[in-house]
Amino acid sequence: MLDSILLFLHNILRWVILISLLYAIVKSYAVMKSKGTFSAGNRKAALVMLISAHTTLLIGLYQWLFGRYGIISTSLPPGVELMKDKFYRFFWVEHPFGMVLAITLITIGYSTIKKGTTQAGLGKKAFWLLLIALLVLLATIPWPGRVDIGRPLIPGV
Repeated sequence: MLDSILLFLHNILRWVILISLLYAIVKSYAVMKSKGTFSAGNRKAALVMLISAHTTLLIGLYQWLFGRYGIISTSLPPGVELMKDKFYRFFWVEHPFGMVLAITLITIGYSTIKKGTTQAGLGKKAFWLLLIALLVLLATIPWPGRVDIGRPLIPGV
């Protein structure tokens, strides 16, 4: 039961991250083009992105370790090699690595946005950090249609 609730929350927060990340990228681009600074409103919106990303990371870390297919609560089926099995390789290696990388970039991007409320010229740095984070996220989310690893766009539907 707990695993189902956490997985549902993990999947819903994906959308909060993606929407807030897209918003932060657009705002960073605007700041970069205007060579201005980030407003307090931009910082608050980026804070939503940061909090949702870190919350999702904590839920994902629990799932990675103790969830239904967690590395502590599950062992590989007999005859399955981790790096040769698409499902386990994705959920035990690729997805966690990609998400930690993306959330690290989001964290640095948020820090840049926070500094950019008093210091001009940080829009370019924030824009590129967040854009790369978005690309990593998009590449390592188990989108529907991905053979063996795809998940529904909206959980439970």
